Amino acid sequence: MKTEPEGAARLLNAVAFAAHKHRDQRRKGEDKSPYVNHPIEVAELLAGTGGVGEMNVLMAAVLHDTIEDTDTTLKELEAAFGSEVRALVEEVTDDKSLPKDVRKRLQIEHAARLSDAAKLIKLADKIANVRDMTDHPPSGWPLQRRLEYLDWAERVMAGCRGVNGALEKLFDAVLKRARETDLS
Repeated sequence: MKTEPEGAARLLNAVAFAAHKHRDQRRKGEDKSPYVNHPIEVAELLAGTGGVGEMNVLMAAVLHDTIEDTDTTLKELEAAFGSEVRALVEEVTDDKSLPKDVRKRLQIEHAARLSDAAKLIKLADKIANVRDMTDHPPSGWPLQRRLEYLDWAERVMAGCRGVNGALEKLFDAVLKRARETDLS
């Protein structure tokens, strides 16, 4: 796949923006990796495994946690990256004013109604999160909590199926390995 210079520049601008916004954040895993590695991994999964080349989807993947986890506003995203990227990020963003159990329930309920582009981002995000849950689990999370997370992620993904066979196959493999790792 050939990337046009303008598209590459837009994507790298989104990476730089996400890196700046997440600069002081770390993942919950034992290794405390820089948070920005996560949205970059989500975009890489989309492009590499999923064969997604749509620049707005890749940019939204890199930016998908900026509203939820930083001081970024929707207006700021739209000004920097356009209305389509802003709309995709908004579509996959949880409302942090709601209790966690409500947000988790809403993710399950809303998954089937997401646009195909948002489903792709959600799918790659869950692959990355389940992989992290297996390889670098959050410190202090007992086995039961990790297993509940896997069950929840599987329910969210049930509503996102049918958009990308390669990503769905990878999700299934990552989920299977996580269950085998956690249960052994």
